[in-house]
Amino acid sequence: MKIFDTAKRALVELDLGPVVKMYTCGITPYDAAHLGHAATYLAYDVLQRRLRDLGHETRCVRNVTDVDDDILRKARELEVHYLDLAAMEVRRFDYDMKALGLLPAYSEPRATSAIPDILGFIGMVLESGHAYQAKGAVYFDVSSFEDFGQVSGYDRETMLKFAAERGGRPDDPAKRDALDFVLWQPSAPGEPSWDSLWGPGRPGWHIECSALSMRELGGTVDIHGGGSDLIFPHHECEAAQSEAVTGEVFVRYWMHTGMVCLDGTKMSKSLGNLVFVHDLLDDWDPAAVRLAILAHHYRDEWSWSGHLLDEATARLQKWRQQGSVDASRGERFDDDAALEDVRDALDDDLDTPGAIRAIDAAAGSGHGVARAASLLGVDIVA
Repeated sequence: MKIFDTAKRALVELDLGPVVKMYTCGITPYDAAHLGHAATYLAYDVLQRRLRDLGHETRCVRNVTDVDDDILRKARELEVHYLDLAAMEVRRFDYDMKALGLLPAYSEPRATSAIPDILGFIGMVLESGHAYQAKGAVYFDVSSFEDFGQVSGYDRETMLKFAAERGGRPDDPAKRDALDFVLWQPSAPGEPSWDSLWGPGRPGWHIECSALSMRELGGTVDIHGGGSDLIFPHHECEAAQSEAVTGEVFVRYWMHTGMVCLDGTKMSKSLGNLVFVHDLLDDWDPAAVRLAILAHHYRDEWSWSGHLLDEATARLQKWRQQGSVDASRGERFDDDAALEDVRDALDDDLDTPGAIRAIDAAAGSGHGVARAASLLGVDIVA
């Protein structure tokens, strides 16, 4: 099986053991899950299904960032406790993902559950000489880590641009270098705060995922990723601080998904141009929503349009008609032709559009497609 490795910037053949350790960055639960979230988690879901089909056990951890700038800001706006807001949105997220047919996460840890782990991790970064204290905060010193940039491959100018756009605060006067990133920061008035050796405060964004992934999966993760907007600074910083402490490879394969757009602009909470999963589930079959997303390659940037659900619904109806014929004959698993074609497509960088075309062709020719559809997470036989 081959996937595109972001850090290697090439299609690579996966070399995996019996147990595959995976980590995908989860939600910051201050609003509902949108199609961009769903596209990422469905890609990892189909990847797991194929890996299990190949005989591997998969352990996919998906964190919950329940303390950071965004959720604290939204909680203040709504005048609710930030953990109450998180609990409400996590419930809605879990419902949406279950409806879309996602496999249960191996673990879904929250950042607030790992404060002791985070404090211990920061202490190790400091002891290793890769961090420094300034004005009640602790910063990672990127100049001390010669492989900084290994994940993204970006030049300094691009890094600074994305850091400014994505919460990296390159203009923070306490930093030695604009690209240094915060591990621990003083809490503002009214924000949650924990005691630490460096003063009361709260963790930075990047340190949370390193601490959680190491707690749940150990020092090295087989496959890690999320949306392509996380490549920098989030995943770059994760890799740097993790390898600075362990001296080991943090991630063997980096896998990132393309952005989902609406009217030519990337969907994002900051822009407010979102299509929410729960709204679609109110009016459409969850399997059709799943198929509408999987009709696009996970690495492509693509635009959402309502006609995609019409196409997916028609496709699903044809598959289910064929599945009903198979079931009436007692032949649900009568034909493996589509299954092998789907396996071949998924082994080629998780080509779900190619897999869907193979199932369309088989169903159109009167062949059984139940097992092939199941590998995409679509059950077409009741």
